[in-house]
This record gives sequence, structure tokens and C-alpha cells, in this order.
Amino acid sequence: MKFFVKIATDPDIDPVKCVVGMACAAQAVTAGHDVDVFFAAGGVRHLEPGQFEKMAKHSDVDPNLMKGMMDKLLEGAKLHCSFGSVASVLGKKEGEGALIIPDDKLAWEGPPQVIELSAAADTVLVY
Repeated sequence: MKFFVKIATDPDIDPVKCVVGMACAAQAVTAGHDVDVFFAAGGVRHLEPGQFEKMAKHSDVDPNLMKGMMDKLLEGAKLHCSFGSVASVLGKKEGEGALIIPDDKLAWEGPPQVIELSAAADTVLVY
């Protein structure tokens, strides 16, 4: 099956929802599915260095758990981010190498790709 997982929740606002979204995406990869993960809006904070440690300070989220899920996504999913969200939320842009995912492992995209990816998926999950 083809899964499209959009993570748009700010981990500073709802870290538990963010953990669930990452866990579901990682589980889909583990189960052998074709997975696209798109970070948008406040969800781009997942890509900010130090964010997982910040989540641990404000909740019971283990940063190693989050890093493990991100590693799973890096090895088995196609990762996308909203270039507009990264610019407005994080003040960063493509090519700066400012995110925890190397630029060459991340597709910098926008609304047209969200529509394409969701239309092509068998299952769409939004967190």
C-alpha cells in the first residue's frame, strides 16, 4: 500500500500527537509500505536541530525514540517539506543545510505536491 503522512502539528503545542504521527509513519515503513512523509506548517519544527531534546524537556518524549523514528523514515520513506513553512516557521531556506535532514534527502515542495501525493496514496494520515 501507498501511505501519505502529513505532519503539520507543532511539536511545541502537541508533542504527543507528533509522536503518534512519526510512529505511524515509521510503522508503515517497517511494514514494507511505500511511504511519503510531508512536514508542513508547525510540523517543520521536527526538522529543526535540538527539537527532539526540547520536546523531552516539556513532555515524556524520549529524544532517542524520536531520533530512531526519524532514522527509520530516512532509510525507508520519501521525505518532503514545505519550503514556505520552513521559511516562515524556522526562518531557513533550501540549501542552507540548517535542518536535521540533509537537503539531498528532502524534497522541498508546496501545495501542488501535497495534492499529488495525497491523490496517489491509498491511505492518507494527517497529524
